[in-house]
Amino acid sequence: MKKISNYIALIMVVLLLSISLVGCSGSKDVSTKNKSKSNLEKIKESGKIVLGTCADYPPYEFHKQIDGKDEIVGFDIEVAKEIAKDLGVELEIKDMDFKGLLSALQTGNVDFIVAGMNPTPERKESVDFSKIYYASEHGLLIRAEDKEKYKSIDDLNGMKVGAQKGTIQEEIVQDKIKNPQAKALGKITDLTLELKNKKIDGVALAIPVAESYAEANSDLIVSPYIDFGKEGDGVAIAVKKGEKELVDAMNKTIDKMTKEKLIEKFLKDATALSEE
Repeated sequence: MKKISNYIALIMVVLLLSISLVGCSGSKDVSTKNKSKSNLEKIKESGKIVLGTCADYPPYEFHKQIDGKDEIVGFDIEVAKEIAKDLGVELEIKDMDFKGLLSALQTGNVDFIVAGMNPTPERKESVDFSKIYYASEHGLLIRAEDKEKYKSIDDLNGMKVGAQKGTIQEEIVQDKIKNPQAKALGKITDLTLELKNKKIDGVALAIPVAESYAEANSDLIVSPYIDFGKEGDGVAIAVKKGEKELVDAMNKTIDKMTKEKLIEKFLKDATALSEE
């Protein structure tokens, strides 16, 4: 009788171990399956894609009161909306300092960046980029009273010139101006305030952005003489490294927008909205 009881106990132990192993195996399979999903699949399953941007860069992205509500609008936002629409998901927007965008992407706080960002070799080391969707020249925002003061880039030698921190314009100031007293800040609104208060002599910006700020401030103009040209290839969408499927999907949307001339329309509409 005792021997039979021992056999039964042994069988129960074996059964429990088997169930435990099957359970562990199942958990491992589910975990492996989840890990194998691409970010594109996860986005589609969640029904939402999270955009990272810096909304002080009109007409690319900026805040606007619409029907009494603060909205983030602009050229880049329309591009992001097209991406979300083609993926069949909702768009969520996170506004942050430009310098924090790449780290937010790498930590998964955002799914993609549309923020007038140039795909520089340094950035390509940490993130992947879509095709170029727009290319702009760069100029200098100055006080209207200084219109005739700076007639060439050489006239800026040793001058105090500002740029948004972490942008291609910050590099332009260092590369194209001799001995600049460069000042980099996180927000363009802070730079324009420094300019108006005569703490700096100019702000290097993409031409559409400089024109937008000049339109909104009668004491500021875009210098008619300073032309920094096109720096880099243009602007592109940034995604986490290795997300080829997501990049391919975004490139399809860019091709569609280019073919349908939506890029020009979005920029024109955003510029008009920023000047209202």
